[in-house]
Amino acid sequence: MMPRLLLCFVLLALSGLSVWAASAVPTWGARQSSPVDTPPASLRPGEWIWAGGEKMEGPLAVIVSLTEQRAYVYRNGILIGVSTISSGRPGYETPTGVFAILQKDRNHRSNKYDNAPMPYQQRLTWDGVALHAGGLPGYPESHGCVHLPTEFARRLFDVTNLGMTVVVSKEGSAPVSVVHPRAISPIDPQSGNERAIPPLADGEAFSWHPQDAPAGPLSLVLSVADQRVVVYRSGVEIGRSRIAVRDPLPGTHAFIVADGYMPDQLQWAGVRMPNWITIGIPGHADEGGKPVEAELINRVTVPPEFMARLMPLLTPGVVLLATDAPILPGTSGGPLQVLDSDPPATTP
Repeated sequence: MMPRLLLCFVLLALSGLSVWAASAVPTWGARQSSPVDTPPASLRPGEWIWAGGEKMEGPLAVIVSLTEQRAYVYRNGILIGVSTISSGRPGYETPTGVFAILQKDRNHRSNKYDNAPMPYQQRLTWDGVALHAGGLPGYPESHGCVHLPTEFARRLFDVTNLGMTVVVSKEGSAPVSVVHPRAISPIDPQSGNERAIPPLADGEAFSWHPQDAPAGPLSLVLSVADQRVVVYRSGVEIGRSRIAVRDPLPGTHAFIVADGYMPDQLQWAGVRMPNWITIGIPGHADEGGKPVEAELINRVTVPPEFMARLMPLLTPGVVLLATDAPILPGTSGGPLQVLDSDPPATTP
């Protein structure tokens, strides 16, 4: 009796192990973000960048470039994440166009392909196209879905909402600015349509059109390479200005407006400058929480008329991303790396 009973226990144990093995979910891609100063074109298969965005407010939008095999995540007009992807292979091509997230399932499994795990699934179509964690060989190899590194997919899943805009683009079917995105979003976060903002004309110091987004959270991007600062509100550009920067910081850095004001003598357009605090981002995590000194702010020269319009909007929570990389179309250099009730359908 004893050997037979022992055999039963062994068989039960092996059965449990086989069930566990069948349910185990693999992990794909790098487990940590690359530094924000890494050019997206230098990312190897499975690598990604997540600049945060946790301290930012405003609408999210995602651009998937099939041509580049990369995904770009924007918060309030500013790039906060970029990742390598793998899209649909020949015969199963990922469709292009403007999509909305229809359904989210953290632990999704395929109804069509042998119960294959598809963690952090975010459905784009009811006939089976989604964003989710999956294999990343460095070329298109899925059945139509967009595969992401697991940790990047998790972070994206945690910040998105149903209805969020996802644009899937490729050369020949979308504008160049959407196929090869940069540090500032080229699309309207609500419609997904390209927002082509005319560049500053020769002799034009700045542009200011707050009526394009009358309310909402504010974000700024400062590019040393382009000598520009661009202002976004609710994900829509409302202004840009020429600037001059003396002794700029190398790389990419993030700052947030804090409570209180800097010394009385630091005034722009007759208004006291609020306090700024550095945000720790990958590659510059040690800078997090440090107050910004007046000397650093004084290195930037901005037209007084532009500052007179901007200063009243610099309230606690406004985020500034400063980079030595270009952000405007036509400039050289790499883009910034820098933050349902319907029944489910089959997902490849």
